[in-house]
Amino acid sequence: MNLFRLDASIRRDGSVSREVADTVQRAWQAEHPGGTVRYRDLGLHPLPATAWSDAIEGRPVPAAERSPEQAAALDLAAELGSEMRDADAYLFAVPLYNFGVSQHVKTWWDILWTDLRDLGERPLAGRAASLVLVRGGGYGPGTPREGWDHATPWLRRVFGDVLGLDLHLTEAELTLADVTPAMAGLRDRAAQLRTEAHVSAERHGKRLATV
Repeated sequence: MNLFRLDASIRRDGSVSREVADTVQRAWQAEHPGGTVRYRDLGLHPLPATAWSDAIEGRPVPAAERSPEQAAALDLAAELGSEMRDADAYLFAVPLYNFGVSQHVKTWWDILWTDLRDLGERPLAGRAASLVLVRGGGYGPGTPREGWDHATPWLRRVFGDVLGLDLHLTEAELTLADVTPAMAGLRDRAAQLRTEAHVSAERHGKRLATV
């Protein structure tokens, strides 16, 4: 069995998205101790922002006539596509940045879709995926920033509706409470949400291992 894991946090130490994703991965590996985890860390190793345009421009060009940049970009797109096609299950750990999807994730998606879109509609339909979503503040109903989270709807759309993955979400909010003095009054609630996220993550990891 093969699990593909993607991390988008620009932090390693103190990253809640990585921490919760580790719980998903451990639960999966407990069921598949001999399984393979293929890992792509977009936060620490972002993809080149120009690769998407190079891949798009190079697609209609005969292989022998492509520029080095176009050839490299299309090779990268094929590599990203293979990572997704070869996996049995998926784990995506994505924090909310500046009210939207991380630029690293968007770049990855654009390059990936250059390769996958030729497979037709919903090319990975039915495969199980766990999406760990982490938000530093509070964005729920009744909060001052309700509706400001523009990442979650987009991620649901591309993973669930476009790729056809059987997508299950684990969410954690208020993750910056411990390091933000103005959020000190929310620290107990933040700790509760973090605990709940790990419970959800373990459940989803076991689920990924059984489908």
